[in-house]
Amino acid sequence: MTRKQRHAQYIECPVEATLDVIGGKWKGVILFRLMDGTKRFSELQKLLSKVTQRTLTNQLRALEADGLINRKVYAQVPPKVEYSLTDKGRSLNSVLTQMRDWGQAHILDG
Repeated sequence: MTRKQRHAQYIECPVEATLDVIGGKWKGVILFRLMDGTKRFSELQKLLSKVTQRTLTNQLRALEADGLINRKVYAQVPPKVEYSLTDKGRSLNSVLTQMRDWGQAHILDG
């Protein structure tokens, strides 16, 4: 997937590149929740109670397009769709765990 550069130095800024993929209000949280294992859309919606269905759908599509999550559709009625981390998505586990730990230490307990 080709990314739109926000400025000329994008290619030299790996932090910006990473935040472009996992940044925003919900992407990191979705990835963090999928660290525990495969989830159905409705499970993710319950875990992220303040996210709208449209936003969740859009964020999941973006994460799938970036190769961070798998989307598996089962041919049944009603339709069943499951989401899980790819190897590329799992490579963010330590980053997400550190973000959780930092938030716990400096925001929630601070």
